[in-house]
Amino acid sequence: MADFKDLEWAAQGLESGSLDVDTVSFTLSEPPPSCYQETENSINLNISKNSLTRFLKLLTTPTLRNIEFHLMQWELQHMKHLRELLETNPNIARLVFKRNAFTTLCFSELSEALRNSKSVKGIVLSQSGIGPQGGAALAAALRDNRSLQELRIWEDSIGSKGAEELSKMIELNSSLKVLTIFDSKSTTATPLVSAVLARNRSTEVHVWSVDHRGRSCKMVEFSPENSTLRVYRSDVSGACRVACALGRNTTVRSLDMSGVKLKSRWAKQFRWVLEQNRTIREVNLSNAYLKDKGVIYVAAGLFKNQTLEKLGLDGNSFGGIGVEHLLCPLTKFSPLQNQANTALKSLCFGGTRTRIGNAATLVQMLSSNESVMFLGIHDDHSLKTGDMVQLFKSLARNASLRRLSLQGCKGVKGDAVLQAIIETLNVNPWIEHIDLERTPLHVSGQAEAIYQRLGHNNSQEDTEPEPEPGIDVLKDLEMTVPKCARVFLCGQEYAGKSTLCNSISNNISPSKLPYLDHVRTLVNPVEQAIRIKTCRDEDTKISIWNLARQHDFYSPHDLMFPGHGSPCLFLVVSSLFRKSSNREPKTPSEIEEDIQYWLRYLVSNSRRAAQQCMLPSVTIVLTHSDKMDHQSDSLGGIVTVTQRLRDKFQGMVEFYPNVFTVDARSSASVSKLSHHVRKTSKTILERVPRVYQLCNDVAELLTEWRRENHNKPVMRWKEFEDLCQVKVPSLRIRSRHDNKDKVETRRKAVATSLHHIGEVIYFYDLCFLILDCEWFCGEVLSQLTRLDTRKQGTTERNGFVCRKDLEKILIASLQNNIPGMGLNVFENLEAKDLIQMMLKLELCCEVDPLNPNSTLLIPSSLEEGRRRPQRWQLNSPETKYVGRRLQCDDSSHMFLTPGFFPRLQASSTRSSCNFAFCPLFLSSSKYNCVAQI
Repeated sequence: MADFKDLEWAAQGLESGSLDVDTVSFTLSEPPPSCYQETENSINLNISKNSLTRFLKLLTTPTLRNIEFHLMQWELQHMKHLRELLETNPNIARLVFKRNAFTTLCFSELSEALRNSKSVKGIVLSQSGIGPQGGAALAAALRDNRSLQELRIWEDSIGSKGAEELSKMIELNSSLKVLTIFDSKSTTATPLVSAVLARNRSTEVHVWSVDHRGRSCKMVEFSPENSTLRVYRSDVSGACRVACALGRNTTVRSLDMSGVKLKSRWAKQFRWVLEQNRTIREVNLSNAYLKDKGVIYVAAGLFKNQTLEKLGLDGNSFGGIGVEHLLCPLTKFSPLQNQANTALKSLCFGGTRTRIGNAATLVQMLSSNESVMFLGIHDDHSLKTGDMVQLFKSLARNASLRRLSLQGCKGVKGDAVLQAIIETLNVNPWIEHIDLERTPLHVSGQAEAIYQRLGHNNSQEDTEPEPEPGIDVLKDLEMTVPKCARVFLCGQEYAGKSTLCNSISNNISPSKLPYLDHVRTLVNPVEQAIRIKTCRDEDTKISIWNLARQHDFYSPHDLMFPGHGSPCLFLVVSSLFRKSSNREPKTPSEIEEDIQYWLRYLVSNSRRAAQQCMLPSVTIVLTHSDKMDHQSDSLGGIVTVTQRLRDKFQGMVEFYPNVFTVDARSSASVSKLSHHVRKTSKTILERVPRVYQLCNDVAELLTEWRRENHNKPVMRWKEFEDLCQVKVPSLRIRSRHDNKDKVETRRKAVATSLHHIGEVIYFYDLCFLILDCEWFCGEVLSQLTRLDTRKQGTTERNGFVCRKDLEKILIASLQNNIPGMGLNVFENLEAKDLIQMMLKLELCCEVDPLNPNSTLLIPSSLEEGRRRPQRWQLNSPETKYVGRRLQCDDSSHMFLTPGFFPRLQASSTRSSCNFAFCPLFLSSSKYNCVAQI
């Protein structure tokens, strides 16, 4: 029980300092006045109307810090005394008014006191009936106050008008740290929190009201400590106002509006928030009564949002249309398309009111998404067992998802779903957790096998030994004979190579040529650099590469010529006649010149190969034999010529002893040559170095992949990784603790080996593989080699071009405008991919490889000649030129091919950048190079 004493005791204790308390409470009560000490730090003084003089004297006590007034009925003179005290006593930090009575003049006086006070940090008004006018007066005073940090108005009906005035105060007052409002009108919440959000104030906000049953309930709260905004109750207009305030907000990281009844009008505003806001990381809209239209607005905002990481939409009322739009920004519909939203990591939707409908959209998203780490589908009744099987099969190639929750989903049942989950876990090492609570699979106890499997994944030894540096991670891969050989047709124009190529192909693997191929052969808008025919002889694949004779194409020829001991056969083709349109035969010396040119060309490129494991296998073929008189003396001269060439190039190439004379149009005439190609190809396959057994297996899988993907000619590296993960156990990452770099090295080694044997075109650091070599060489490479940047008007004629301009040039040059003439390049490759390929082919080079924005040099676009000097040559007294003549050591067997000079130009440009030299100026006709210092 409290120990009551008189006020005199309290006054003496406060004045002398013997009562060291923080809080003094004044309560208006019936006489006699008294006091008692509630705690060590607080004292309560009961005063009556007759003891107001003593009350006023106690207010002047300089030690007062926290003052509370209970049941006080203020008069103007008393309030003026309090105002004077607040303006003169710097120790008062907190004022509390509980169930006080103010006149309008009294509260106005108090407001003015707070305006000028520089010490009061907090003020509490509870059940004092200040009303909207009092709220407006208080707000007007606090606009100029920079000391107040806490404002609590409890059960004083300031209403929407008072709240609007307080919101204007918040716009000007940046010192307020805590704002707590309890009002019977729910409309007070919206303007207050909107002002805090719009002005990015770090103010803690709590707004309470009463529900329709008269019970107190929280409306909204904002905690700047954890940057969380929680809206518990709001009408649509209020929710829209809050959304508008969030557009430019930078203080909210987490938004929770679960349970708030929202409509599409709010979702339309929230779309703008998602497009503009750069700080919100989490949004919870569970049980928000959103329908298809509302979810479509949210999905539209996700297309431009790149910061939101977590989105909860479970318990809403949307259907298949809403699901389709929601998943669209998270889905890649083409390997060349970029996923619109890559920031979202967690997505949850579902519920008894949600109708997902067709699982195809969900399967497409899971098959292609590269960012979502958690997916939750809760209490769904629309997805059936077959849908769940498709869902888990689509996860086989998903490398981003870590956690999947299917709580309460009725379709998770049966052996088919269980088997699909186990198969997915066998090939997908990244899934860490699958939540099957309340599903039929869990209720029946079948989920235990899945949990054990996941537990096995989680318990993989983290201490798995890493391979020692320098140890070959491919040494345990089985080697075998390659099953793909290349046949190269080399020769002058009009020698009949194209006809011969078709005849050999039809002899080895007879097939009816599709009509479209006839059209493409006869009416091709761009002359092809390399034509390729592919045929099969039992289990051996033979690709016949018909090399064009134009000098412009020699650089890619050099690249396509095999190295590293890849299996290939060279048919050097020469016509027996000077022109195909007449019967004027070539002399033996002319035939010798033709054949010798190509033999020197082969030797030059073979010597350049990084690893010459065997000599080039060469067979000589003479065409147009149907026009030749077999009794002619020139045939004897040709035999002498070929024997002389065999002797000259002995030890450099491996000659087949017989020379084939054929009529390229006649299948019977070409039959012996075709038989020779088949047998020699198999012999070469036995002699060349072994390849990984995986190469043959993967080659078959790539063929199957093309059939399943509409015969696509290009495979992105991510798609190749997925194929290896699902179909090739030895190239599979078995758990997230596995050595991923080791597996990646194996995959790249297999792809590189496939490149060497001619199955694909792949370079180690490119992000794609060319599966259709005929398409790439015939329709892409032929145009790249003829690319002329001078005609585009974007660069000067100095050979240099920036990447962006080159991308525009490529897009303009490679657009396929003739229907039926082949696959559109840009449906399979991006312009930046083509630039990377050009760099690999040495059709261009980077001036500064260390600079990602470096300009590119395209040597083929340079002008040369005595009358057309390079425009970028500088003629000044400080300019000096040095030159060097290039010549082969063995010019009788080798020569510098025309394709050598663009590569030398590119290589010299890269080297000169390190020494502040300008690029070399080349003249292929004179084998000279000059550099400007």
